[in-house]
Amino acid sequence: MKITNFLLRLKLQKGIGYVKMLQVASQLQLADIDIQTIKNLNLTSNLIKVCLNAYNDRYADKMIRRIEKQCRVISFFDVEYPEKLRQIYQPPLILFLQGNLELLQQKIVTIVGSRQATNYSNLVLNKLVPNLIKDDFIIASGLAKGVDVMAHKAALKFNGQTIAVVGNGLNHFYPQINQHVQKEIAQKGLLVSEYLPDTPPRPYRFPQRNRILAGIADSVIVTEAKQKSGSLITANLALQENRDIYALPGPITSELSQGPNKLIQAGAYPITGFDLQLERFDN
Repeated sequence: MKITNFLLRLKLQKGIGYVKMLQVASQLQLADIDIQTIKNLNLTSNLIKVCLNAYNDRYADKMIRRIEKQCRVISFFDVEYPEKLRQIYQPPLILFLQGNLELLQQKIVTIVGSRQATNYSNLVLNKLVPNLIKDDFIIASGLAKGVDVMAHKAALKFNGQTIAVVGNGLNHFYPQINQHVQKEIAQKGLLVSEYLPDTPPRPYRFPQRNRILAGIADSVIVTEAKQKSGSLITANLALQENRDIYALPGPITSELSQGPNKLIQAGAYPITGFDLQLERFDN
């Protein structure tokens, strides 16, 4: 059995989360898995039992066939898995994708900001994104309200490529208002999730999603964001992975400028024009 198939079977088992899957995956060295491979793993007897159940689960075959009709599935061990993401702390072990997987291997700029963003973000992105596209950058974001969807729409508007990393399964649309954008990205760009396709959106899944947005990026742009926000979580995760951070300065009277202004104070590059001196993106 191929390692990706085995990990997907394991993910389908009840009562096994990321930590336990990581314990298993960290010991897998062969491209093909068999029963003896599983029995030889240095794991608790209960976890060995779960692995054997996953390997022998006939119902999983039906589930996997259904999933593979809906999306592509890749694991940490596949060549299609982006190297930048492989190097982060707690990389996702399985990814579910719809669209052009090749985008993950290209230069990526992640753009994040507040769900309550003003037209200031929209105006800036509609001038900034075309320059990024011209220089062959892929625009990534999280398909949330506000800055996320502004970034995706700007990329599509100017015939660029865009990646949406969502905090739910690919069979869900969240928020519902972005359904048409999600469908367009699946056709023209790439949708990415680490969750099984029928997994509903939950608040705690979005911070987990942020590490993927930071991990696939060469650099991160923050437009408007409060001082305590998911956008700053993404930026801080990106800093930990040695990515460049760009922030849009704003008036000190605006709560939505506190986040980017704080990033600039801490050393992020301020966005003072629509040409970001893109040589800084080169690693």
